[in-house]
Amino acid sequence: MDRRLVEAAQTGNVPALHILMKENPLLLRSAALVGGDTPLHIACIGGHVDFVKEVINLSPELSEELNRDGLSPLHIASGNGDVEIIRALLQVNSNLCTIMGKERRIPLHYAAIKGRVYAIRQLLSCCADSIMGVTARGETPMHLALKNNQFAAFKFLVEYLNQNQREDLLNNKDNQAFADFYKLNRTALQMQIVELVLDRTYFPEGTVDVNFLNKKGLTPLDVLLMEGGDNEIEEMLREAGAVKAEDLQPQQQVALSPNVVVTNETPPTNDRLRQGRTQSLSEQLQNYFKYDKLRDSPSEVRTTLLVLSVLIATATYQAVLSPPGGIWQDDYSPSNSTNNGTTYSRAHIAGQAVMGTNNMVSFGLFLIFNSIGFFMSLHMINFLTIGFPLQIELQVSIIALAATYDTCMTALTPVRSLSISYTIISVLLPIFITISTKVIRDNAKKARCTLRWVTTWSS
Repeated sequence: MDRRLVEAAQTGNVPALHILMKENPLLLRSAALVGGDTPLHIACIGGHVDFVKEVINLSPELSEELNRDGLSPLHIASGNGDVEIIRALLQVNSNLCTIMGKERRIPLHYAAIKGRVYAIRQLLSCCADSIMGVTARGETPMHLALKNNQFAAFKFLVEYLNQNQREDLLNNKDNQAFADFYKLNRTALQMQIVELVLDRTYFPEGTVDVNFLNKKGLTPLDVLLMEGGDNEIEEMLREAGAVKAEDLQPQQQVALSPNVVVTNETPPTNDRLRQGRTQSLSEQLQNYFKYDKLRDSPSEVRTTLLVLSVLIATATYQAVLSPPGGIWQDDYSPSNSTNNGTTYSRAHIAGQAVMGTNNMVSFGLFLIFNSIGFFMSLHMINFLTIGFPLQIELQVSIIALAATYDTCMTALTPVRSLSISYTIISVLLPIFITISTKVIRDNAKKARCTLRWVTTWSS
């Protein structure tokens, strides 16, 4: 893109835009082909209303372009709360309200995330159906306002639903379950949210379901108690009729569970009932913290795995530096009956492992399993950092760490032949781990696919 055009968009210089367009009437259209931010994106970020209107007038198709972050100009204006820009864009095309960007988010979602009430009002006045838009994770604008502590935006959306008799949208469950209403800590803001949701002046009795089961078989009250929630919030929920999952009737649990569908033709089976059964406290705790593909993003999981692999590598490396039983501090040979006043039964050299001298079998098992843990953690670090910058430097560091590990292991082993054997094993172990994990993972995937095909075919 022409640098002069970028500078004009950043400063909102309309005369400069006219001069550039005289030089090249196709300048704006060609800017859209470059990718990334168009002049309209840049002007929306800067909040330059006049420049935005002029670009729309000259090249209205730019209003539909998405940048590399999956944002359209209306997404940016909605997130920033620039109502004038929002009006200008919607006058060109009201369907811009429904254009989906990253994670299937529409402009209203970004306005809700940032709590831009005036922007929300403008977007809904142009496209009322956008309030029903859900993200790739199944989140509505109300979910996003709640998750980002935007109470004013959430209250406005709730009032809008009430005025338009669309209270049923409050019972929509996103992929993380709609326990966000009740999964609250002790803050005044969260108390206001619960009061608003349970306020009968907004929603008549029965409009908001306070006993639905999420995908983990928990009611809102269960989630609140597991979080150590506020007593006042608990009292409010109980007054509204909220109970724990174990207090629900089996029929209610099956009917309320979002994962169970019961038709008139087929009575609920034992498997279906088990999906809605009451879980023990340990099961609830385990289900709450276990990995969820729909809830946990890959980037968060990768970060967690990197931390764990680094901890494992640190622990196993330290175990070699300080093996169980410690290391000998002096030399001793049977030819000398005493050494510094102390008598030993076996020869040893300073720096070798005491455990290796006294019990070679146990020491051998220690080295083998410790090496498996160490090299497996290095394999995880290498696997999780593929594509990172400074890749060569990282590889050199990993190789150097493995070499120092092998050196320590060789120096600690009392028997020369065994130290050489362990060194060879440690050299071959990283290669074996890389190949074996790939083969096991691929075969396990094929086995699952085959089992799924057989199950489908037999049914």
